[in-house]
Amino acid sequence: MFQSHRSRPAAMRFIMVAVLIDMIAIGIIVPVLPPLLGRFTPDPAAHAWWFGVLAFCFSLSNFIGAPILGALSDRFGRRPVLLLGFCGLGFNFFAMPNAPTLWSLILVRMVGGALQANIAVANAYVADITAPEDRARRFGLLGAMFGIGFMLGPVMGGVLGAIDLRLPFYLAGACALLNLVYGFFVLPESLPESRRREVSLRETNPLAALRRLRNLHGIGSLLWVIALSNLATFVMYTTWVLYTGYRFGWDTADNGWSLFLMGAVSTVVQGFLIARLIKRFGARKLAMMGLLSSAFGYLGWGLATQGWMMNAVIASNLLAWTVTASVQSLVSNAADARTQGDTLGAVSSLTSLMAVLGPVLGAPLMATVSDLPASDWRVGAPMFFCGLLQLAAMTAALLHFRRFTPRGNLRPDA
Repeated sequence: MFQSHRSRPAAMRFIMVAVLIDMIAIGIIVPVLPPLLGRFTPDPAAHAWWFGVLAFCFSLSNFIGAPILGALSDRFGRRPVLLLGFCGLGFNFFAMPNAPTLWSLILVRMVGGALQANIAVANAYVADITAPEDRARRFGLLGAMFGIGFMLGPVMGGVLGAIDLRLPFYLAGACALLNLVYGFFVLPESLPESRRREVSLRETNPLAALRRLRNLHGIGSLLWVIALSNLATFVMYTTWVLYTGYRFGWDTADNGWSLFLMGAVSTVVQGFLIARLIKRFGARKLAMMGLLSSAFGYLGWGLATQGWMMNAVIASNLLAWTVTASVQSLVSNAADARTQGDTLGAVSSLTSLMAVLGPVLGAPLMATVSDLPASDWRVGAPMFFCGLLQLAAMTAALLHFRRFTPRGNLRPDA
């Protein structure tokens, strides 16, 4: 049964809960995956390098799988593809702590990455049930669920990981199975038969998906904004635990609490402030402000000399969390109702491509400075690099907004 206009709020609640459980499961393993990998590496430089390889392989398989699953969601509906993603995550989490070798751990992560396209499909689900003028606000609500997941998950993972390194993975697997049961019995389908379309093999090529995204009217330089901003994010995620552990001696609990704070700030901004900020400034201006704020945030992390400074930057860098919802709404509004899954799957492919490049750039940067004294300012090189990427993204956004005007009846600054 498909959602009428009146039942759309209920459908939104369903997908928000599904995404929340999903992100709790993903967040749980963030502080404990590097120590798990550390069982197979002899020194900090090798640890950083192999962590980059692990993240690269996961992201590469996700880059290949995301457009396939996004296109399949346009053909068969969002619900079955989401359920497939939950199965992939469950397999991934239960198998990782039991991997006997480094290469088996990498193989498990690759299988999980290939099946995990929940982000793109969840965004398409929201686009299915939301009018264009409301998408920025609802993408913000979805972002708030990501924030809450990353607020609760890493703390749970850090605390449980201090007891037994495998416990967080088992809990994450249980969350994935809970999501599978929830989705099977409760989550309604959002895409009616009349809006589904046939999918060709050519459309599932991730590079072809990116080419179609490039040709979409009104996107233009936004592709560079998405790419550069996400590249900065993935370089940061690749190096965060390694960086804070080396520079400040943080353990899994310390990193769990820092990610808890990051999730809390994200939740407040995207869950409660984004609608007011969009109304006050418009999506375009807000994206520019967020990119600038994010660049300064990375600079602050790179220059931090004590651990509390990292948390202070997280707490004060509110506008950085407005970028994703603002840009996501602009991209979604440029696509029609029949191609939301394909379009947002292509955006997910672009994001996954940046997730492929993030470890390739971030891990060697971290490995290069790992021989320096922890107090040396050059240890902050990965964060400085992220700040430069955000400034480049802001420049691309400025060029795009000068060139394109939004189509339809949206506000000029939307």
